[in-house]
Amino acid sequence: MIELFTSQGCGACQQASRMMGDYAQQADIIALTLPVTYWDYLGWKDELAIPAFTERQRAYALSHGERQLFTPQAIVNGEPSPVRSDQAFLDRSLRTARQSGGLMVPVKATDQGDRITIDIGAGRGSGEVWLLPILRRHRTAVGHGENKGQVIDYVNVVRGMHKVGAWMGQAAHFELPRSLARSGHADSYVVMLQSGTLAHPARILGATKGPGF
Repeated sequence: MIELFTSQGCGACQQASRMMGDYAQQADIIALTLPVTYWDYLGWKDELAIPAFTERQRAYALSHGERQLFTPQAIVNGEPSPVRSDQAFLDRSLRTARQSGGLMVPVKATDQGDRITIDIGAGRGSGEVWLLPILRRHRTAVGHGENKGQVIDYVNVVRGMHKVGAWMGQAAHFELPRSLARSGHADSYVVMLQSGTLAHPARILGATKGPGF
């Protein structure tokens, strides 16, 4: 799973967004875009940015011992992997993740009418289960700032984070309203199991795409 922290006000981010489009085509990769807010002061307010994503990136930085935030930055499976549009580095990070076993805990999500059912398998450790509403495609024409006059195409934009519950290493079942997956014009969703906490995120243990993703 790749999380790309990006901004419409970031002049170096377009290449990373195109790279995410390529990764999103690979069936074994969940490639997500998380727009952050801290470049908004440069003259263009990112219409997709959510303060919670800025806080998530800051929490990763603290967990990984980093002193500053930057975009673009990709995090692979919750592990330290700072990338500035460096596809070769990101490819190596993905290979390392696969060789270490990838996502170890099975996660399954199913739509049942107006409900989403989530089943988490058994495994080692503990973590939190999250529902991420996803807008699969979005195009933005930037009017000001470093990217003035450019059109940016995004894939798999995260439109929120909803905590489903805690996982303590045993198989678990959850149900929640389907409406939670429709935040911010989302048309799909991802379910993620991550160790640590929201304030101190650690390794992602499991994830799955919603039906039709």
